[in-house]
Amino acid sequence: MFVIIGIVVVIGSVLGGFVMHHGQLAVLVQVNEFIIIGGAAIGSMLVGAPMRILKHLGANVTLLFKGDPYTKEEFLNLLKTMFELFHIATKDGLMNIEQHIEKPESSAIFSKNTFLMHHHHALPYLADTLKLLLSGGVPAHDLESLLDADMDSLHAEGAQAPGLLNKTSDSLPGLGIVAAVLGIIITMQAINGPPEEIGMKVAAALVGTFIGILMCYGFLGPMASHIEIIHQSEARYMECIKVGIISYAKGNAPAMVVEFSRRVIFSDFRPTFAELEQAIKDIKSSSAAK
Repeated sequence: MFVIIGIVVVIGSVLGGFVMHHGQLAVLVQVNEFIIIGGAAIGSMLVGAPMRILKHLGANVTLLFKGDPYTKEEFLNLLKTMFELFHIATKDGLMNIEQHIEKPESSAIFSKNTFLMHHHHALPYLADTLKLLLSGGVPAHDLESLLDADMDSLHAEGAQAPGLLNKTSDSLPGLGIVAAVLGIIITMQAINGPPEEIGMKVAAALVGTFIGILMCYGFLGPMASHIEIIHQSEARYMECIKVGIISYAKGNAPAMVVEFSRRVIFSDFRPTFAELEQAIKDIKSSSAAK
């Protein structure tokens, strides 16, 4: 929602200021300039990245308009899921969570957390690591190294799409200059024409530079930054899982495990101690009732 508002503010401010200077909006409608800059930008992306990265970029841009999915509620749900798993593992034995991690889609615990169930990074990160704990013989420090390696890989993968968008954004002012130079070449061909015609051709050429700079600093650059921020939130989500697993592997009680995990969450999304405590009480009460 705020991305759309931001786009409207950028366009409104730029065009509004232009009109206030008695500029004619029709002058800015230069379809040929849009084709040159837009086509060159898309072509450079096709040259610069494989299709899988372009698909990731498309998914990331779509995510911008849906809003940041990593909310306080989702982090609390993750803590509740981990507590319930480790509570059963501590109370009834680690083998009793095997049915949940082998088939998360039919698990009564995972089914309560729709976001985690559809998270193609976090779900296997949690479930596959718990399978290692079930197999036994994995020291906590080795488990931490394994989780760190997985996180590093996910970070590197996640940085590819916004990195491509950033590079494309940086190229737009240059592509705008290309469009402007082509416009000046056309102007030189009509140098003997009337001043009005020459003026319009120069204006059209300058529109190319304007479009390139505006797209770079007004749209694509900020969008790349926004995607990076969302990826940072995802990294906290994954870190939350990692810290919880390591804490449990070191022998901590389930309540302490989720408290360790809670502390790595950004303050904007972090559930309070009282909220987590109440959630734990509710889970214990529900478990006792069953």
